[in-house]
Amino acid sequence: MYLKRLKDLREDNDLTQVAVAKILKITRPQYSLYETGKRDIPIDLLRILAKKVYKTSIDYLVGDTDIPDRYPESKSIKL
Repeated sequence: MYLKRLKDLREDNDLTQVAVAKILKITRPQYSLYETGKRDIPIDLLRILAKKVYKTSIDYLVGDTDIPDRYPESKSIKL
């Protein structure tokens, strides 16, 4: 899965691959493989990028929507 938005968002936020890799606690070469689509990025890392780094939705990162807004946080339902 090639995620062009990973690179675009990283550059728009003035981050280097090294900086993003440190946030994700992985190596820069490993992150580069995700950004170029040579390896699929695990969902847990997508969650970190979407929620904590870029403040967007996973759907936006993977190109399923062009709306960058995050979804509202879900509320637990008490039974």
